[in-house]
Amino acid sequence: MPRYYTRACNFYYGNSSIKLVNKKKTLPLCQKKEISFDQIEILTRKSKRRIFINQIKNLSESLRKKISLDLKKIKSKKKNFSNFNFKKSPNLLGILNLTPDSFSDGGKFNTKKRGVYHAVNLMKSGADLIDVGGESTRPGSKAISESLEWKRINKILKLLIKKKIPLSLDTRKSNIMEKGINHGVYLINDVSGLDFDVNTISILKKYNVPFVIQHTKGLPENMQKKPSYKNALLDIYDFFEDKIKFVRSKGIKHNNIILDPGIGFGKNLKHNMSLIHNISVFHSLGFPILVGNSRKKFIKDLSEKNDSKSRIGGTISSSIYLMMQGVQILRIHDVNEVTQGLKIFKKIVNN
Repeated sequence: MPRYYTRACNFYYGNSSIKLVNKKKTLPLCQKKEISFDQIEILTRKSKRRIFINQIKNLSESLRKKISLDLKKIKSKKKNFSNFNFKKSPNLLGILNLTPDSFSDGGKFNTKKRGVYHAVNLMKSGADLIDVGGESTRPGSKAISESLEWKRINKILKLLIKKKIPLSLDTRKSNIMEKGINHGVYLINDVSGLDFDVNTISILKKYNVPFVIQHTKGLPENMQKKPSYKNALLDIYDFFEDKIKFVRSKGIKHNNIILDPGIGFGKNLKHNMSLIHNISVFHSLGFPILVGNSRKKFIKDLSEKNDSKSRIGGTISSSIYLMMQGVQILRIHDVNEVTQGLKIFKKIVNN
């Protein structure tokens, strides 16, 4: 029997979704009536087909059982933590890079005054959490020492926590994670998928802190050198499934896990487009989904001559699409502009 994957699709949003759920014509995503769906796509490595949810009863018994289990995860309620409230969608993770060499804003905020000022502005503009990073993981970058990374972020972390700004820490190193957690960080965002440091999982278990598992193929210094997959979407799905089983076997709690497919981390344009277009397949794993679409190279590749340094247009349009697919968290540079775009879209839909 081939391996099957279930992707919720044909989404409805806002007041129209609520009406359809109440009439039992659609199924709510994550127990939220504001976004629902009436079709699923059934995928294998060799085929895919779409059916309406009322046609599931016509499938074979074994396939119905598999889809029923997937739908249970798709519909499951996600537990809130820190400033993330999964009753609303999406939550925004504002980006604060304290590096001299990040791909789009390196050197802009790597002083105490500018870093704190920017973080405060991101929160005022609509960010739910601020993701602080002291090491660039842009394509081609190399790892820096633990001492240098901590030197870049230590004082600003203290100042931001003193101002009661909820923080996420973007790091691959377990000692940095532990220091950050002891300072008061709420979330760990590890772009390596927990693979960079062998002590990471024990630290996450010790402190019972939520964290992001991001898929990355290779290391930043080599990840964009002809990345290849048999099937990017399903290969990454399988990666998550295996990683989840592994961390759960180590005593990690279900509600502490967030998944990020890693747009631009060991992927070319074709891979990125497959992930974004079919992002809702990851709902069947049963965890919140985070996507870092902000200012990414796929926007440049698609917009061609209309590319710009900030790539705000592409960030906003992809953010709206991801919201419509039920993505719970977006990692964003331009929080005010994305908040405005999402707000206006919701107002139009519900008018």
